[in-house]
Amino acid sequence: MPVAYRLAKDFNVATNIIRAQVAPNQVGKLVVELLGDIDQLDAAIEWMRSQDITVSLASREILIDEDVCVHCGLCTGVCPTEALTLEPQTFKLAFTRSRCIVCEQCIPTCPVQAISTNL
Repeated sequence: MPVAYRLAKDFNVATNIIRAQVAPNQVGKLVVELLGDIDQLDAAIEWMRSQDITVSLASREILIDEDVCVHCGLCTGVCPTEALTLEPQTFKLAFTRSRCIVCEQCIPTCPVQAISTNL
């Protein structure tokens, strides 16, 4: 089903696909950012749920264990919003929480498992 198309056409909701793990006739996972009028967003979410699409709102946040992090910078290469960067002077990892969209791409990239979510 063309979910992003239906959200745009039927609800005037813009869909920014952050990460997709989908295959035909299988359960998949899609991380999206939705933009639109709050009433239209609510209606779009209700429609998705009526189509047996499980919707989870991003109430989670990324956590970085400073005691475990080795500041290798691998996570910065997969962060689509540049919420994770290396400080140019110290080469230490910097996390700008307000830029994070909780796409979780950094979690499997971390070689020492210093990155997780609060859930």
